[in-house]
Amino acid sequence: MIEASDKIARAETKQRLRLIGVALLTIPPAYSCALGLMALAAVLRPALVSPELLLLILRQAAPLGLAAIGQSLVMRGLSLDLSIGGIVVAVTYILTSGYVRLPEAPLLAACLIFSMGIGAANGFLIVRLRASSVIVTLAVAMILYGIVIALSQLRAPGDAPELLKFVGSGRIGIVPIAPVLWLAVLVPAALLLRSTVFGDYLDAVGDNPRAAAWSGIPHQRIIFITHVFSGATAALSAFLLTGFVGMGSVTAGQDLPLNTLAACILGGVNFGSGRGGMAGPAVAAFMLTFLFNFLTSFGLGEPEKLMLQGAIIVVAALTYSMRQPNR
Repeated sequence: MIEASDKIARAETKQRLRLIGVALLTIPPAYSCALGLMALAAVLRPALVSPELLLLILRQAAPLGLAAIGQSLVMRGLSLDLSIGGIVVAVTYILTSGYVRLPEAPLLAACLIFSMGIGAANGFLIVRLRASSVIVTLAVAMILYGIVIALSQLRAPGDAPELLKFVGSGRIGIVPIAPVLWLAVLVPAALLLRSTVFGDYLDAVGDNPRAAAWSGIPHQRIIFITHVFSGATAALSAFLLTGFVGMGSVTAGQDLPLNTLAACILGGVNFGSGRGGMAGPAVAAFMLTFLFNFLTSFGLGEPEKLMLQGAIIVVAALTYSMRQPNR
């Protein structure tokens, strides 16, 4: 009788350990990578983990984090947005070129509407014409790049609006304003996914678009909305980038599409799956920015950073996909 009880107890213990192991394996790689990097930096580059530099890195991560919010929504709906970089370049140029002569607040509103219009155009072509999201959004980005480069030959970008300089580089006490804006968008987006019908519909579309359509879910409208939202977050990212740099550039944000994909994958968001929630991509955005600063402290150049970043993305994507059960 005692032996039987011991066997049952051991079996229950093994089951609990197995469940704990499974739970740990489903945690997005961004969390363990961020902790590992910070622990390594604490030994090799202690200055990087000082409160002052951590706040600065958090400010640097805010544009990527904002853009990753929109990208994660799009990816949850089995789509993709590669036009983010083009939107950022276009918005930056509009803000700094002087072609659009409006007061600062209306100018920012016009840029936000413009970016949402680009997202709406992407969504229309993808859901109505059933075009590939990769091809459509990449083509839109190339068109925007071309227009900005052509216009910049006539009028070069200038200084950023003072309001954006304040938002991009200002502080509330010791806390930078940029991460506060990031958090102000991140929290409502997380609540949108967890507590609304839209979030439930988006999960259903990502899980099985055909079944979602048969059940009466407006799956095309859901995908369209995610692309509009992605355009809006790309504009907010452009605001912070422009304010942080203090002037316009025809190359600002061109690396954002790749970096947002990296942040989403490392944060647990695969196509049709968002197990990392909104916190996962946010942690990954901080981790990637911390990684770039860490590599810079060793004198690594841009080629080495790109190669390492690509390797991290591939390994994270393969590892995380193998962890997940078949859906």
